[in-house]
Amino acid sequence: MVDKKKIYNWFDERVDLKNIEKFLEHKTVPYHKHSIWYYLGGMSLFLFVLQVLTGILLLLYYKPTAESAYESVQYIMTEVPFGWLVRSIHSYAANLFIGMVFVHMFSVFLMKAYRRPRELTWVSGAFLLFLAMGFGFSGYLLPWNQLAYLATNVGTNFATMVPFIGEWLLEFLRGGKEVTGATLTRFFGFHVAVLPGITTLLLAIHVLFVQRLGMSVPVSIERQIKQGKAKRLSIPFVPNYLYRDMLGWVLAMGVIVLLSSLFPWELGDKADILKPAPPHIRPEWFFVFMYQTLKYVPKVIGVFGFAIAGLIWILLPFFDKKSNRGEPNRLYTIIGVFVIAYIIILTIIGYVAPGE
Repeated sequence: MVDKKKIYNWFDERVDLKNIEKFLEHKTVPYHKHSIWYYLGGMSLFLFVLQVLTGILLLLYYKPTAESAYESVQYIMTEVPFGWLVRSIHSYAANLFIGMVFVHMFSVFLMKAYRRPRELTWVSGAFLLFLAMGFGFSGYLLPWNQLAYLATNVGTNFATMVPFIGEWLLEFLRGGKEVTGATLTRFFGFHVAVLPGITTLLLAIHVLFVQRLGMSVPVSIERQIKQGKAKRLSIPFVPNYLYRDMLGWVLAMGVIVLLSSLFPWELGDKADILKPAPPHIRPEWFFVFMYQTLKYVPKVIGVFGFAIAGLIWILLPFFDKKSNRGEPNRLYTIIGVFVIAYIIILTIIGYVAPGE
């Protein structure tokens, strides 16, 4: 018979389980009409972990060379038991992960949850958004199919618009002048080593900030509490919040498995560098609004504009002095709603009218 108490005491002596239990017993989460947005952070984390697990399984069979990449993915989908399902889950979860991080960040923005003292929580989260997009961009090429090859050509060409270092940056990304097997190998290294390492470290820092500072209450709710119009309510993290978080994970997993089963992720044709690009080729969906914007403005101005917008996005908590004082800032809210609408509209235009 296993003595559970002895096992518990053994671990408690080494990792201090009692203090961890005490922390979890006292940890609470604010409860109000906007509380549903809190679950997006946990959902993003779940999808990232799902990416890591399915990615490890795919690595057992994947070969990152121009001669073997396409064939290895084809082998995974046709010969490896449930390989098609694992790859489809990986692909659907990747897109859902990036979309979820976008929604999570904009929900944090609209609730002004970046205000003091949570500036660094926001900054780390903003960098995680850019890393998520980097994951999507680097992983898109790995099957070495025609669509991914052409889209990577389009995406990496943006590097040439960076003044002074544009050509160097292009060669750094591609491993040469053109998208070749060297690009595939380089993107593979980014996707499975560089980006996961940086993301894991930054994610640990982000979660540490969230645990240390707790979850922010929206400015409007905070004002109502101070005016005596509402009470400060909270729920225990364990089990109430955690169970709801886990329910969301189960539902998300169910949706991903359903999509993967009914609509397995297609492989397409193998990349052919001699084959001409079809009309209306575009990058991945989360870059389409940028790509579409560059059709309407001079490309150098567009690239500079996005670079400045990204920097402002990272440093936003240090600009919004009004929210830091606990006052509603409608100007920033209006700007945020405009940005969201702009991204959605330009993305739709990019798909329904790509030739315009």
